Amino acid sequence: MVRVGSGFSVGLGRVLIAVLALLAFTSLGTAEAQRRSSPDSFADLAEVLTPAVVNISSSKSVNGARTTGELQRLQRKFNRPAVSLGSGFIIKASGVVVTNNHVIDNADEITVTLNDGRDFTAQVIARDRETDLAVLQLDGGSTRFPYVSFGDDSKARVGDWVIAIGNPFGLGGSVTVGIVSARNRDIQSGQYDDFIQTDAAINRGNSGGPLFDMSGKVIGVNTAIYSQTGGSVGVGFAVPSDLAETVISQLLEFGETRRGWLGVTIDDITPQNASLLGVSVTSGALVTVVRPNSPALDAGVEVNDIVVEFNRKKVSGVRDLTRAVADTPVGSSAPMVVLREGKRVTLFVRVDRREKRQLANLPIPANAAQGAGLTLQEPTDEIKQAFGLPSNTEGVVVTAVDPDSPAALVLQPGDVILEIGWERITRPGAAVDKLAKLRNLNSGPVQIYVQRGDLLFYESLRP
Repeated sequence: MVRVGSGFSVGLGRVLIAVLALLAFTSLGTAEAQRRSSPDSFADLAEVLTPAVVNISSSKSVNGARTTGELQRLQRKFNRPAVSLGSGFIIKASGVVVTNNHVIDNADEITVTLNDGRDFTAQVIARDRETDLAVLQLDGGSTRFPYVSFGDDSKARVGDWVIAIGNPFGLGGSVTVGIVSARNRDIQSGQYDDFIQTDAAINRGNSGGPLFDMSGKVIGVNTAIYSQTGGSVGVGFAVPSDLAETVISQLLEFGETRRGWLGVTIDDITPQNASLLGVSVTSGALVTVVRPNSPALDAGVEVNDIVVEFNRKKVSGVRDLTRAVADTPVGSSAPMVVLREGKRVTLFVRVDRREKRQLANLPIPANAAQGAGLTLQEPTDEIKQAFGLPSNTEGVVVTAVDPDSPAALVLQPGDVILEIGWERITRPGAAVDKLAKLRNLNSGPVQIYVQRGDLLFYESLRP
């Protein structure tokens, strides 16, 4: 910092004048660029796009099994179901609607209202909890609906104009404008976090609505906001269109997602593990476990390999590899570049299906237990083979995790829970009962002891 006081010199004065002149020139250039690129109005674009954006109200039967407290009291008083308001957008003239899963989750009836006031009932085609996306079909008969198309979010740069249209607080057809504030945001909502951040005002009810670029293409699905008050503070998040379009296409074609699976446990490169490995790299995904009977093992992947590229996409960390593998078509062969003992090695992996491996295609037996967002089973021979667990495995095996639960932040299918709250666990039912007891006591997070491949670690789980 240069302090300017009574000792101001002529030489220094000339330098400061030159700097100020340069700044003034730069500011004029920036202002000129803004005048050239900033539209005079967004009215024409909003007029074209708004008819394809819809309001969604989903009624949910309120009963003792689903809700308690104030909401249930109000339903008894007014004899009405709970109603969730959200947004969506039509992507096909036949009436296919995209929205967030949380907008229509557990809904008994879904009503979609167009901008012109027409109401249509809708049915859920399919949903994906992990990306919070859902696809609906309007019951419109031969009606042809206005629709919009997905664009390429990779072309959206920080600072580009964007338009959000939706149903905030039930006020349909609301248009807000802002810019792309950041890319690739991880907000800890799941393992596929790759959000576009925007300062376009997004409030409750905007969920499931589109984020448009200036060509009128959907580059994001508005999903979440950061707010301490519940209102917009200029920090909103949208699922990028490249991810959304892939998920939506699979839901429409198969009625479910079909993500790629590699069969490894990975960690980000840190200065600590880089030092232990004797490497100088600062990015990549470190392989800590290679599961038996997995595509990774068949391809020759080894523990301590550092994945730097997958299917010709750069891998800087865990999220990059997770996303790249999930996006790879099941059954296809993909090149993977790893660093092994300081040398680049190219391997070819035939990707398996993640959902098949996670659920193991096994019916849930009578000795399984469900609770706290977890499905827990005993380590039978069938379960151990499905998840590549050692023959001497003890404890209870996590065979499925509800992606909307707190457990999804710390556990994954194939993990083995050995202890809960310093108590040894050997039966799924006992584990669920203990978690339920702690939850009823409002005890807060509990310490659990977990085995993941060759790793043993403690983690905090909110029951």
